[in-house]
Amino acid sequence: MKKVRSICQDCHCQCGVIVHKNDDGIVEVKGDPDHPENEGFICIKGRTSPKFATHPDRVKHPLKKIKDKSEEKWEKISWNEALDDISKKLTRVKKQYGIKSIAFEHGTGTRPSMIATSLLANALGTPNVVSTDLHICYAPSLIAEDLTYGQSIMMEKGPDYENSDCIMVWGANPLIAHPTKGNEIIKAIRKGGKLIVVDPRETQLASKADLWLQVRPGTDDALALGMINYIVEEELYDDKFVEKWCYGFNKLKERAREFPPAKVEKITWIPEDEIKEAAEEYAKAQSAVLNHRVAIEHNINSVQTDRALAILIALTGNVDKKGGNIFTELPEGYISLADLLGENRKFRLDEDVEKDRIGAEKFPLASGPKAPLPFVNAILLINAMDKGYPYPIKATICSGGNPVVNCQNTKKVINALKKLDLFVVIDFFLTPTAEMADYVLPAATWLERERHADAPYMNFISTAKRVKNPPSECWDDIKISIELAKKIPWANREYLPWDDVEEYNKWRIKEMDLTFEELKEKGYLTVPRKYEKYKTDGFDTPTGKIELSSTILKKYGYDPLPNFKEPPESPESTPELTKEYPYILITGGRYIEYYHSMGRQIDELRKRVPDPEVEIHPETAEELDIERGEWVGIETPRIENKKVKMKAKLTSIIHPKVIHARHAWWLPEAPGPEHGVLDHNINLIISDDSPRDQIVGSVPDRGTLCKVYKL
Repeated sequence: MKKVRSICQDCHCQCGVIVHKNDDGIVEVKGDPDHPENEGFICIKGRTSPKFATHPDRVKHPLKKIKDKSEEKWEKISWNEALDDISKKLTRVKKQYGIKSIAFEHGTGTRPSMIATSLLANALGTPNVVSTDLHICYAPSLIAEDLTYGQSIMMEKGPDYENSDCIMVWGANPLIAHPTKGNEIIKAIRKGGKLIVVDPRETQLASKADLWLQVRPGTDDALALGMINYIVEEELYDDKFVEKWCYGFNKLKERAREFPPAKVEKITWIPEDEIKEAAEEYAKAQSAVLNHRVAIEHNINSVQTDRALAILIALTGNVDKKGGNIFTELPEGYISLADLLGENRKFRLDEDVEKDRIGAEKFPLASGPKAPLPFVNAILLINAMDKGYPYPIKATICSGGNPVVNCQNTKKVINALKKLDLFVVIDFFLTPTAEMADYVLPAATWLERERHADAPYMNFISTAKRVKNPPSECWDDIKISIELAKKIPWANREYLPWDDVEEYNKWRIKEMDLTFEELKEKGYLTVPRKYEKYKTDGFDTPTGKIELSSTILKKYGYDPLPNFKEPPESPESTPELTKEYPYILITGGRYIEYYHSMGRQIDELRKRVPDPEVEIHPETAEELDIERGEWVGIETPRIENKKVKMKAKLTSIIHPKVIHARHAWWLPEAPGPEHGVLDHNINLIISDDSPRDQIVGSVPDRGTLCKVYKL
C-alpha cells in the first residue's frame, strides 16, 4: 500500500490528506494528522473524492457541440482541434466587437481556475473577469475590511479561537461549512470559552451556544449598530486603543445613538436584554473573536454590515492580539494571489484598461482600477450578454463555474448565455452550464494535479502532490490557459510566461529558500502568529488608523459610517405584500455533503441528501397542511409566474415566519440540458434586479418575501 500526502480541494478548507493507493487505484482518503488546517479531520466530501474522479459520467475528452437539423449532439475532438477552433473564434469576436467583448468566468476558487482564467484574460487584454458569486461571497468582506483596516481580519485564519475567552459567530455555520474551524471553536468552548451565535437558524453551533440571537433575516446591520450603541454608551469600549489607533470615533458614536437596543429589538426580533447581554459578554471578555461568513453578504447592505462587525472588533481592542482577530501572513517570498492579481499588481492590466471594465463606474471599489481584487459583478455581466449594455459580451470562457445554477434569476441567465457567439466551459461533468456551451474542455481533479494551495486569509501554504494521473485528455486549468495562449497569435505572453504547469509552480516560490520538490516533500509551510504587528507601521489606510469613519467611502460619495437598510421586501417595508407572501425566505445554508452545485452525481452523498429541501417550522407546516417529505411550491413576488419545487423538511430550528431553501440544486439524472434546474433551483425565483448593495452589488439571497404551499 502506497501513501501519498496531498491537499483536498473539494472546498475552501484545503485540508491535508493522506491518500492510500495500490495497483488497482485509490483505496482510501484520510485526514493528515500533521497538517495545521485539519489535524487529521476529513469530511465526507474528501472521503468520496475518488468516486468523483472515476465517475462514469465524467467528461474525459474535449467536446464540440454539433447541430444536426433540430438536434444538438456532442462530438469528441482532439485538444489541438479544440484550441484551434477557440482561438479562431476569439479572434473573430475581437475583430468584430473589440477585445472587451470577450469575458472570462470562474468558480469559487477551489480549483486553480481563478488564477488561470484571470491570467489568460490579461494575456488577451480584456478586463472582464467574473466569479459567479464573488458579489455575495468574499468580495463584500474583503472590501469592507480593507476600507476599515487596510486588510482582512475576520476570514478563516484571522480568528484566534484557541486562545479566546469569548467567540462570536455571526451568520456562519462552521461545523458544516468550514468544519476545521468549527472543530477549533468546539475545542475552545470545552476549555471554558463563551460562545455567542447570531443566526436565524439554530445551527449545530447555535445549539451549543451560551447565547443564541435569532435575528430577523436582513437586519444584521441594525443588530451590530445596536451592540455598538450599547458598548459606547456603557463605556465598555477600550478607550486607550480607540484613542490611539482609531479614526472617526465621535462620528461613529453619533451614528450609533440612532440605534438604542430597545429600537433594535423591534427591527431584529431579538429581545433588548439579549442584545445587551451579547454586547456586554463580548466587550468585557479579556480576549474575544468575531467571525462571520456569507450570510451577511447576501443582502443589500453587505459592505456596511461587514464594516459594523469589523468596528466591534476595533472598539473592544481585540485587534491582532492573542485570542482576538489576527492579521494573517503568508510565508515570506511566496508569490500570492494578491501579488498576481491584487493590489500588488504584478500581473494586473494597466489602469486605463481596467477603467473600462464592466461595472467600474457603478462599483469602483469592487470593479475599478483601485479595487483590491477587481472583478465584474456577475449580474452586470449577464446584463451585458443579454442587453449589450454598456457594451456587448459575445464570447465567454467559463472554468469551474456553474452560473446557470448559482446565479440569481436562472431563466435570465440561460437566455443571456444563448446570445453568445462563443461559449466555452472547462469542467468535470456536463452541468446545466456546460450543456449550453459550444465547447466543453475536460479538467483535472485535485487528485490529478500538482499545485500550491493558498489563500490571502491563510497563515500557511501547502503543496498538493499528484496522487494519480488524470485521464489522458483531462488537463490542469493552468495548462489549458497556457496552451490556449500559445495558440492565440495576439496573446501577450508576458501575463502567461511559463511553458508548462511545472514551470509555473516553481515560479510561485522562486523567491523562497526551497525548491518545489522540497516543498512537496515538506507538505506545508506555516507562519507563526505574531501579535500587534500594527505597532510597527500602523494600518494600511489613508489615515494610518482603523477607520471607523471611512475616508475612502466619503471620497467616493458613499456613507462613511455603517448604516441600516431595511430589506426591500419585508414585513416592515412592504406590509401589503405579506398578505400574499407572508414568509421570509433565506437560502444558501450549507450541506457538509455538497459544495455548492458539486457532488450531486455521487451515490454516497445523494443517499444522505437525495432531494432539494426546504426547512419549515412545524407550526407553519400545520397551518399550511404540509407534512414532512411532501413536495411544496415556493414563489416570490419579484419573479412572476415561476415556482420552485422542494421537499418539506419540518424543523423547529427555524422561526415560524422564516423558511430556508437549499441552494445550488440540479439533478444529473434528469433530462438535459437543464437537468431539473427550472424545477428545483431556488435561484429561479431570486431576483437580480435593484435594489442591490451600493458598493459591491450584492442581492438579497436572504431576506426576501415568499409564499409556500402544498403541491
